Amino acid sequence: MASPADPADDLALLREVVLEAGALAMTYFRADPKTWTKTAGDPVTEADIAVDTLLRERLTGARPGYGWLSEETEDTTERLACRHVWIVDPIDGTRAFIEGRPEFTVAAAMVEDGRPKAGVVFNPATDEFYDALAGAGAWLNGAPIAVTRRTGFDGAKLLASSRMVRRAIDKLTTAPVTFDAVNSIAYRLALVAAGRFDATFSLAAKSDWDIAAADLILTEAGGMLSDVAGQPFVYNSRRARLPSILGAGPAMHAALVDVIGGVDW
Repeated sequence: MASPADPADDLALLREVVLEAGALAMTYFRADPKTWTKTAGDPVTEADIAVDTLLRERLTGARPGYGWLSEETEDTTERLACRHVWIVDPIDGTRAFIEGRPEFTVAAAMVEDGRPKAGVVFNPATDEFYDALAGAGAWLNGAPIAVTRRTGFDGAKLLASSRMVRRAIDKLTTAPVTFDAVNSIAYRLALVAAGRFDATFSLAAKSDWDIAAADLILTEAGGMLSDVAGQPFVYNSRRARLPSILGAGPAMHAALVDVIGGVDW
C-alpha cells in the first residue's frame, strides 16, 4: 500500500479536483438535468453522478491507499480499515440545484483517524471557494476567514429553519435574532466560518459527507461544531451518520447548546 501523502499535498489535490468538479456541475446547472428519486424526499440528478465519478476517479486514482465514502457511491466496509479516507458530497444541496438556486456546493475532505485534515467546500454558482488545512487556517478565495465573536443572541444572525429559530426565540429574553436558510448544510457552515452568519443548527440527522469538509473549515476559522448536546464528531464510522449539528463561534456555540438543549422540539 502506498504511503499517505502530506495533508498539505492532499489539500492541493482537493483544490484542483474540486475546481474541475464545480465546472462540471455548472454544465448541468439550469440546463434541465435528468432527475429521479433515490428514496422519498431524496432527489438525485445526472449531475450528482457525473461529479461523483470525476471526484472518485481523480482522488482515488491519485491516492490508491485511501478509503472512499460518498453520497452517490454504494458504501462498503473497506473504508473502515483505512486511516485515510476521502469523504465527499458531489452536490450538497441537490434540491436547490434542481430548482436553479445558487445554494449548492461540492464538498470534499480527507479524513485521518476520524478527523478531517484537509477540506474544500465550493459553490461554483457564486464562485465561493472555501478550503482549510488542519492547524494552518481556513480561507475563502485565498483570503483568511474567521467566525464572528458574538457572545449572545441579541442581534445574532442564524442559518436555520424558521420553525427551529422561532421555537428557540420563545425561550430567550434578548431581542429577536434574524435568520435565513440555505439548502446546502456544507454551505451554511462555510458561511458561518466566513463570519457572514453567527451560527447554524439543525436537529435533522446528517451524513458524514454533508459535514466533514465544512467541519474543518469552521474549526480552522475559530469556530466549534458538534451535535446539539455539544458532542464533537468522529467521521468514518460504520453508520457514517450524525444526530444533529450546531456550528458557531465558541461563545455563541456554548449559548446555543444551553438554549437548544432546553427546548422541547
